[in-house]
Amino acid sequence: MSGSKLKLNEIYAELSDLIGYENTIKVYEQYKGQQINFPVNLYDKTAVKEMIKEQYNGQNAKELARQYNYSERWVRMIVK
Repeated sequence: MSGSKLKLNEIYAELSDLIGYENTIKVYEQYKGQQINFPVNLYDKTAVKEMIKEQYNGQNAKELARQYNYSERWVRMIVK
């Protein structure tokens, strides 16, 4: 029986729907047996700080906070 005909465990089935069967097999082979937690924020905090400092114009803290998924308060603290 072909591997793709077998019923995948729930998490792998969800992953397969998201990234395709072949990529799911690659993820499985690389990380099987490990627990993986994905951070809430996609980008490295240090890099985000630098980008915010470069992009801040004195009036766009709210937009930058939304763009990088941080609070407006955190953005204002960075640019001080």
